[in-house]
Amino acid sequence: MIVGAGIVGLAVAREMLTRRPDARLVVVDKETSVAHHQTGHNSGVIHSGIYYAPGSLKARLCTEGARLMYEFCDEHAIPYERCGKLIVALQERELPGLADLEARGRANGVPGLRRVDADEIREIEPEARGLSALHSPNTGIVDYGAVSRAIEHELRTKGVDFQLGCEVTGVRRVGSETVIEHSRGEIRADWATFCAGLWSDKLAVSAGASPDPRILPFRGAYLQLAAHQAPVVRGMIYPVPDPELPFLGVHVTKHIDGRVSLGPTAMLVGAREGYGLMQLNVRDALSTLRWPGTWQVARKFWRTGITELRMASSRKMFVDACAQYVPAVATMALDPHGGSGVRAQAVGRDGTLVDDFVISETQGATHVRNAPSPAATSAFALARELVDRFEASSTI
Repeated sequence: MIVGAGIVGLAVAREMLTRRPDARLVVVDKETSVAHHQTGHNSGVIHSGIYYAPGSLKARLCTEGARLMYEFCDEHAIPYERCGKLIVALQERELPGLADLEARGRANGVPGLRRVDADEIREIEPEARGLSALHSPNTGIVDYGAVSRAIEHELRTKGVDFQLGCEVTGVRRVGSETVIEHSRGEIRADWATFCAGLWSDKLAVSAGASPDPRILPFRGAYLQLAAHQAPVVRGMIYPVPDPELPFLGVHVTKHIDGRVSLGPTAMLVGAREGYGLMQLNVRDALSTLRWPGTWQVARKFWRTGITELRMASSRKMFVDACAQYVPAVATMALDPHGGSGVRAQAVGRDGTLVDDFVISETQGATHVRNAPSPAATSAFALARELVDRFEASSTI
């Protein structure tokens, strides 16, 4: 059984069915449609594997995941575009960070990665400005919601049972079975894989796992350029990120439908489904405030938090941050309807912002405890990893 119908959970079901065609699989999700949360609210980027520490799960699975994602899209006629990405340094002090990213990308086998100077930046992206940049031509864009719906269709045609609109409320082990308690009763399974995103820690703890790490919800807000204007970018323009944070900074991104977005921000919010800036869930907020790691993060990154709050409340400041890299956006019209997503970021008791995928096990279950970006890119490779671990530990 799979708990969670985001792209990772769907990919796990697909991988399991590929290896065990006769298995009876059930996919459970509290929402009435697949890809409802992180999968359906991200920027749609197929990452190439530049940012991640060599040897980490992210590094190992992102490059392979991108290859598998392109293959799946080809097989299912899902539109995508390898439009490329520039990671741009504006100042001399950012060049060591750019060099570190280049070294990581090469160690991770990122195809086609190269360093470019100011003139080459303008050749690749005529409206972009910068001192130096990394160009990743294999970085692409896709609609991950469309990918998820294609996986869902494939799974349904092969007999997978989808229990949507069915909120899981508890987990227990009874004999050789894992019992999933939900809003309509219970389901018994030999094994369960939890890909529950924003609720991954709660369900893991319910199954007997450690409460460490805890999921903290970080809201990412986007601005969108009005559609009637001439295209301002051919691909994506990213900054050199702060190496102490697992976020990539505000960027200018072309989407597969032709839209161009600015963002996202990254601000800790008071609800796990905090898509609105002022949205509050008392239970979620208390869970966040009671976690010791929250206060450690606040002490270390309070200046960053203030900047994020200012950008969330000032469109001008938000646009100006992006205009450093693409000056033309400063005078372009914005769509009145932006967008937002909520990132499930695992934070340790000691305040560590966990910067890799985290997988753990309890009796009869596998838990994905941290799967932020590039989880969508890595979904098919991450699914192989999860099913490998299941097969290695299972006696079924």
